[in-house]
Parts: sequence; structure tokens; C-alpha cells
Amino acid sequence: MNMFQHIASVTTIVAATVLFAPSFAAAEQGGRYWVPTTTYPAMYQPPVAERAAAPRKAAKHSKAAKHRRERSLLAAHARLASDAKAHRLVLQVNTNDPAAMNLTLNNATNVAQYYKDLGEKVKIEVVTFGPGLHMLRDDTSPVKARIEEMALSRPEVSFKACGNTQERMHKAENKDIPIISQAEVVKSGVVRVMELQEKGWSYVKP
Repeated sequence: MNMFQHIASVTTIVAATVLFAPSFAAAEQGGRYWVPTTTYPAMYQPPVAERAAAPRKAAKHSKAAKHRRERSLLAAHARLASDAKAHRLVLQVNTNDPAAMNLTLNNATNVAQYYKDLGEKVKIEVVTFGPGLHMLRDDTSPVKARIEEMALSRPEVSFKACGNTQERMHKAENKDIPIISQAEVVKSGVVRVMELQEKGWSYVKP
């Protein structure tokens, strides 16, 4: 009885060995031991769609950065252009002296030509009051013809006549005081000069 039990045990062991031998052989061919994977690279990478979109996003950011730089340059140029204001000069005439009047016109012409040669803008205003109003009186101006010529060739030069002085001369002479068409009458010549200086105009008295 014991012998039969022993034979049965041996038979069972042999059968099990035969059954599992191919599995062990396959495991040895694929590698002696199976080691479970503990790291998954896919877990640390973005999805395929995101990886595909990454180059487009980078290009978009690069293009946006380029546009920002271009806008900055344009803004800088705009600031420079706004800072480059026209040169502005006010010339005062308050004496009835033909030499002083001609000197004023000479100065205006020279300044206008100087900045024209530089390609820069300039504004020049000749303001007359007191006895200097004769410079712009249509009936008494010794430089009337010259002003008419300058009005055509030097549009950057303008002329202002004092209204207060014109009114006083009207009362004194008991007649209208005509002003040349190239000039504009302002309320007060002195106030005009003062206000232009307050706005940053350069002041010169010939």
C-alpha cells in the first residue's frame, strides 16, 4: 500500500514537470527573470495632440514677441517725431525805423533758410506794436513790397499787428488805419509776444 502511494507521488511530480517545462523554457528565452516596469515615460509626457501643438505654440509666441518689438520701435519713433517740434521764433518791432524793419526781415529770411537747408521745420512770427505798427500799415510801410514778396516765398513767416496801437492811431489821426493784407491784427502786440514766449517761442528784438 505504501509502495503504491510512493509510485503515485512520483508519477504526479513527473507529470507536473512535463507540463510546466515549456513555460520555463519560454521564460528563459525571453529573459531569466521578469522584472515589473516601475517607470512609465508616457506618464511624464504630454498627450500626442499637445506635443504636436507645441511647435505651433512656440512659433506663435515668437511671432507675438516680434510684433511687440516692432510696436515698441514704432512707438519710439513716434515719440521722437513728436519731440522734434518745429523751431519757433518771435521777432518784435516797436520802432518806426526802416533799418530796424529791414533787419527784422533779414533775420526772418536767414532763419527760415537755415532750417530749410537742414530739412527742419520752423515758424517765425513778426509782431509789431507802438510806432513799429508802421511796418504793417498799408499807407506808410517802407517795407510793404518786401513783405508781399516774402508772403509768397516764405510761408513760414507771419506778421501780427497790434490792435490797441491801431485804435490809438485811428483816434490820433482821425481816420481808419489800413493794415496790409499779409498781416493779421491781434488784440495786443505785447500780450502776443508774452504768450508766445510762455509757449516756448524764442524771442528776438532786432
